[in-house]
Amino acid sequence: MSNMRIGGLASGMDIDSIVRDLMSVERMKVDKVTQDKTHLEWTREAYNDVNKMFADFVLNTRQSFGLTMTSGGVINNKSVSSLDWIKSATIDDSSIADVTARSNAINGSYKVNVVNLASNWSAASSENISIGDKANLASQFDLADEDTINFTITTNAGSENEKSVIINETNLESLSLKDIVKQINNADIGVTAIYDESIDRFFLQTNETGDKNTIKIEDGSGFISKLKLNDGQQGVLDTGNLFEGHGIDALIHFGAAKNISQSSNQFTINNIDFDIKTTGETIVKVGTDENGIIDKVNEFVDQYNELIDNIDKMLNEKQYRDFRPLTDEQRKAMSDKEVEQWEEKAKSGLLRNDQIINRTMQSIRSGLYEEVVGVMGSISHLTHIGIETESYVSGSMGGKLKVNEEKLRNALREDVNGVLDILFKEADSSITDSKEKRLSTGLIGRMYGDMVVGMKEVIAKAGPGEDSVLYRKINSTMLIDFVTKHSSISMLDKNIMSYEKRVLELERRLIEKENSYWKKFTAMEKALNNMYSQSDWLAQQLAGGQMY
Repeated sequence: MSNMRIGGLASGMDIDSIVRDLMSVERMKVDKVTQDKTHLEWTREAYNDVNKMFADFVLNTRQSFGLTMTSGGVINNKSVSSLDWIKSATIDDSSIADVTARSNAINGSYKVNVVNLASNWSAASSENISIGDKANLASQFDLADEDTINFTITTNAGSENEKSVIINETNLESLSLKDIVKQINNADIGVTAIYDESIDRFFLQTNETGDKNTIKIEDGSGFISKLKLNDGQQGVLDTGNLFEGHGIDALIHFGAAKNISQSSNQFTINNIDFDIKTTGETIVKVGTDENGIIDKVNEFVDQYNELIDNIDKMLNEKQYRDFRPLTDEQRKAMSDKEVEQWEEKAKSGLLRNDQIINRTMQSIRSGLYEEVVGVMGSISHLTHIGIETESYVSGSMGGKLKVNEEKLRNALREDVNGVLDILFKEADSSITDSKEKRLSTGLIGRMYGDMVVGMKEVIAKAGPGEDSVLYRKINSTMLIDFVTKHSSISMLDKNIMSYEKRVLELERRLIEKENSYWKKFTAMEKALNNMYSQSDWLAQQLAGGQMY
């Protein structure tokens, strides 16, 4: 009964409305803390957006340069020497081979003679193999059910890659030739078996090409001879119980270098990648692909300038301090369009003049114009290859790049390796000092490194959000400091959790406050009710006395 709320029956007052109005004033304290919490959450999202911009820039430009490759969903780094857009390779007869030149291929013309292609070992039935019905082995090859099929196939015998499969079967009426095929293929020994029932032929081949890819078949039951296999090299495999075969190497004459053996038809000679398709003689020409390099540099500069524009917009975005995050009551009173427009202003300028991002961009800009230590040749500065800063524009933080194509082309003609060195040079692995390593790194790698440093600062401030996997693609150790030094809790996360605790505490106090108001008004109603009852009784008594 002590918690009963009496809503103005005695006083005639709208107690519900009065308490609600009083509580709306009290709730302003909760709304203020909730708005501060929401503002921090928005700031955290804005930081994460910046970090994602940095991450996308690094991954996209590395992929554009060909510095990464994806295998099985894993991104692997590639060396500058493997780049195929620095040098161009042409071949007089493209029917003989496809060619590409790596960045360190030597310019010139090369006579190439493909004597023979690499091949795997293969054999096939020279004629139909079935004697009877193909439903099972017994009927197909006129065998008794109790007969045994026993043979072993071994690949690369005697090497560290030796693999084998043993086929040992009885109950031949319950077994088909396709079951034997499945056992061979499932063994994963680098051999593929096929039985084509429509033409009644059996096929067996090694998966890899080259002379060193060998096969050995040991037949203890005479079953292999029933397959009438012919490998085109040693003839029909129907004599004895042991057969050994191998693939064939490709044979190439490259200029004065004769009889070069390759186990595959895809190989590299003098940093020229070949994919040979047929035999014959042709000429391969290698030269610097000036237009290809200029296109790559322009593409990189465009992506960098786009990043600068986006960061510049964030750092200079106007703040509207009168537009706070909306409370639930305010949101209910607005249309969806009004809410969208309000929040657009409320979120504006969240990272205006942010110190971490400003510091990161300053490091990136200064890094582009610092000398690269240890480069070969005379090129050690970005301006030497025709990449310069655009003129300062009022209201912009500057730092956008422009390319003087004529100057870049001249640099490529004079020292293409020097151009590559200043852009992509890797610091010696023996250098441990971070500053020395940065100065010894090419400008592209230096920029990536400066971005990673800034991204780590942002992660310490705002956490990785939902992009942890993305950041690890850039740098596998990106999150180590965040985990070890900050226990995976960012500074903003700590502040947000603090606000959440304050909101819970204030909500608890609101409940107590509301109960307190109702307790007082209920007491007032009870007092008034008692007073009215006493007045009625007294009036009745007085009225009764007058009757006498």
